[in-house]
Amino acid sequence: MPETPAHSIETLIEARWVIPVEPSGTLLTDHSVAVDGGRIVAILPTEEARRHFVAQRYHRLTDHALIPGLINLHTHAAMTLLRGYADDLPLMEWLKGHIWPTENRHISPDFVRDGTRIACAEMLRGGTTCFNDMYFFPEAVAEAALGAGMRAAIGLIVIDFPTAYAGDSDDYLNKGFALRDRLRDEPLLCFTLAPHAPYTVGDKTFGKIATFASQLDLPIHVHLHETEDEIRQSLAQHNLRPLARLHNLGLLGPGLIAVHGVHLTPDEQALLAEQGCHVAHCPASNLKLASGFAPVVALAGQGVNIGIGTDGAASNNKLDMFSEMRLAALLAKGVANAAALPAHAALQMATLNGARALGLDDSIGSLAPGKLADIVAVDLSGIETQPCFDPISTLVYAAGREQVSHVWVGGELRLDSRQLTRLDERELKLTANVWQSRITH
Repeated sequence: MPETPAHSIETLIEARWVIPVEPSGTLLTDHSVAVDGGRIVAILPTEEARRHFVAQRYHRLTDHALIPGLINLHTHAAMTLLRGYADDLPLMEWLKGHIWPTENRHISPDFVRDGTRIACAEMLRGGTTCFNDMYFFPEAVAEAALGAGMRAAIGLIVIDFPTAYAGDSDDYLNKGFALRDRLRDEPLLCFTLAPHAPYTVGDKTFGKIATFASQLDLPIHVHLHETEDEIRQSLAQHNLRPLARLHNLGLLGPGLIAVHGVHLTPDEQALLAEQGCHVAHCPASNLKLASGFAPVVALAGQGVNIGIGTDGAASNNKLDMFSEMRLAALLAKGVANAAALPAHAALQMATLNGARALGLDDSIGSLAPGKLADIVAVDLSGIETQPCFDPISTLVYAAGREQVSHVWVGGELRLDSRQLTRLDERELKLTANVWQSRITH
């Protein structure tokens, strides 16, 4: 019988290993990912893929592992311009004494756009293809993400005091919804309602947010139970812990992304599970600000979906999802036992779990036919990753963002052999220097 003609596609990526993330722990050796129209059309053994497809572009990555694009479930991208500005301080002293006054002096669309562009460059070079942001002037965040060709969940920030961005909670909401209406058809963007925290948002505003989230089917992205001081303050003002207060106001549910979740009682952990809430775990930021150790193992045991975030570069000080994966796994082991949060679970937290929290798991977060081609290639040929008995373990415990060689977003190459394709690194360095001079003078 005659052979079936080969199908013409845009891109065929051949790799030593493909790690699709689901089913959990799956490792495919000598496989290829076929991409066409921005989506994965097949994952096949390489010899079979060569027979089935003729590609416009071939990438033969013989020492690499392919993984889904990493998803940074919580960050303030523009705060990259404040990297290292006020280090080694507890959260409230850091915020009230340094960060908030500096933001009041410098916050503007230009600040946000420039800081976010630098953040996008850093994240893409580290294998992050999607980030969930919370910051002022979200239109500038969106502009920067689109310019970088990167996927972003744009937080429509809401607080109860005026800033250069908005005058009151209604102004924040109105501006946010206008932005969403304008950009809702952009394929790289989605949106969340982003009330900053229980200590900056009142009951009336939270009530509005709960109503809008339900009506518009938008996730709610909020800092929650980050510090013991936050809980003491809530008890003094509301006679309720923050989670109970939000529960009473109708915010808990499958659309809630609780950022940090460090100080949670067993009953509160069970409530998050019962309500189908998600947690954005930010291990490095929690350690650096001495916020504490999130009960990740206990939460996961209850069935809570946990993703990983870097927080902003001002409190981390880097947007490095590889180091966050490793730290999350090691902290879980230190708090629980050596078998807690194995490597494949940490990788899933940094990919598929983040997609689930954002309601995007049908499109991103794993490598599967039909999903968007958000793909990262990691070069495991270096001495730092040898020998490689288990590529998944090597990715989490030995590899780093410096091993990321290629990044595709929707099938479009955004990092090619460590070189950014849409952002000028030299220009971004000059921009960072300009802002450093402004902030320090």
